[in-house]
Amino acid sequence: MIRTTLDPERVVATAARLRDRIHERFPEANLGKVATTLLEIARDHTDRVATITRPNRLLQATSATLLLLGIGAVGALLMEARLDTTWTLAETLQSLEAGLSMSFFLGAAAIYVLSLDLRQKRRRCLQALHELRALAHIVDMHQLTKDPDGLQPGRPDTPSSPDRTLTRFELARYLDYCSEMLSIMGKIAAIYVQDFPDPQAVAAVDDIEDLTTGLSRKIWQKIMILGPSAVTGGDGTQT
Repeated sequence: MIRTTLDPERVVATAARLRDRIHERFPEANLGKVATTLLEIARDHTDRVATITRPNRLLQATSATLLLLGIGAVGALLMEARLDTTWTLAETLQSLEAGLSMSFFLGAAAIYVLSLDLRQKRRRCLQALHELRALAHIVDMHQLTKDPDGLQPGRPDTPSSPDRTLTRFELARYLDYCSEMLSIMGKIAAIYVQDFPDPQAVAAVDDIEDLTTGLSRKIWQKIMILGPSAVTGGDGTQT
């Protein structure tokens, strides 16, 4: 049977392999440091996801206690009204009204306590997703000056032009590594909401996937300018 969920261990393994490939191809490039940071985030996500999905037993017990107190208050008033035959109809209705009011406030308090657990989980999830969003922009900054048009023969540079030390093949590999990192970021983000389908968290994940997809599309436009021979190194190989 085909898995319908992402395997966190495989995502981590993919990020580790990509980090190694970048270090081997560009040992002096700062892009390797970004890949190392991405790998650390991928490894940390297991503990973070466990924290987010783990139920808060204390808050759940507090909420259940408040609900039981509300039900018990109404039950006690009904029992007292039944046993005390001297109560008039007006007194009975007044007591029931007081009991229902108490139950309403206790029920509202129970719902509020449960919402605290949800808000804590949502805050942790959004904080983790914010790290991925920031890292995606860092990757975009690394590829920003990697202009394939600068490799055209006879094109003059200005004093402020970036250093062009990469060959056509190396530039294609550099850009492809950036695209792969963005793809991994989208997968890490998706893992956070696999077992926590909170609407706000899901919307944040969708935003990250839109961001990484858009940045990756921009990178691949540059790769297409370089041509297929640059991607394969001229011999059909790609690493």
